[in-house]
Amino acid sequence: MATKIRLQRHGRKGYAFYHIVIADSRAPRDGKFIERIGTYNPNIDPATVDLKFDRALYWVSVGAQPTDTVRNILSNEGVLLKKHLLGGVAKGAFSEMEAENKFAAWKQAKQSEKSAQISKASEVERAATKAKLDSEKAVNKAKAEALASKKAEAAAAKATAAAETVAEAVPEAPVEEVPAAE
Repeated sequence: MATKIRLQRHGRKGYAFYHIVIADSRAPRDGKFIERIGTYNPNIDPATVDLKFDRALYWVSVGAQPTDTVRNILSNEGVLLKKHLLGGVAKGAFSEMEAENKFAAWKQAKQSEKSAQISKASEVERAATKAKLDSEKAVNKAKAEALASKKAEAAAAKATAAAETVAEAVPEAPVEEVPAAE
């Protein structure tokens, strides 16, 4: 029986969520499977993978063929590297301790790369939020200035109208001319 390591789709339309399963190669995508070894959620950035590392390594070592997407997932998680290193140990190219050290160094580098990617993404997000906030402040300031000028114009017009009303209400008193002293 030929076995495949493949994705089994779950989730709603437009928001797929996958289980990583071991299945007979003749079984349909979402059909019967032998074992579930993990999950894959591509909906967030970066995508999350929850994988039973030992079981995935076992199935790859006994000949289960991963699909292209699952091969990328297994490669990113280090399953394929671990299989490669164990093959080198079996051939006597290096000791098991050296293989473990190489794998630990790779895992450490991968973790630091992932944390740098997450911090960069959060920094970009903070910068975008700050830029958006600054643009909103500028728009609000422009609106406030426009409103203040409208209010000032309205107040000036009201004051002018009030002055005209007062001027119309008060009759002009005849001005007596005082003879100029000669």
